[in-house]
Amino acid sequence: MSKWTGSWLSGPNSVLEPGEGSNDGTQQRWRGERHGFPEKGPGSIASIGRRTAAILTDFLLSAGVAAVFTRPDLPRNWSLLAWFVITVIAVAYFGFTPGHAVFGLRVARIDGKAFVHLPRALLRTVLIFPLIPALVWDSDGRCLHDKAAGTVVIKVR
Repeated sequence: MSKWTGSWLSGPNSVLEPGEGSNDGTQQRWRGERHGFPEKGPGSIASIGRRTAAILTDFLLSAGVAAVFTRPDLPRNWSLLAWFVITVIAVAYFGFTPGHAVFGLRVARIDGKAFVHLPRALLRTVLIFPLIPALVWDSDGRCLHDKAAGTVVIKVR
């Protein structure tokens, strides 16, 4: 394969698991190593499974909140509005959603600053909405919406 096609036909190295096939000297041994996150324990990168469980918990909570206001009818799309508001406010001001709290996760800025703040939380939430950015992640476990907002989801326990 020629040199110019090998860079894109071979696929990106970002889909490789940590420790796999990097020949450029940037090989990492665990998710988040290149950004200074620990391998295990508090502060390490959250797994996709825990993140999925957390967002499903948030969806169920949002449906319940919306159902309170739309009773006796079903909440329909009002649950999406409830999810959006809960997610933006919780991430912007507390760094975690109720689902994150249940599963011991927190949204942190990749630059190490303390708070995510409203613009980043809003961008993350808007990009999660179509679900596609949440289904694409790199070798650090950062989804597209995290990369765009400059955030990462870490374990707190």
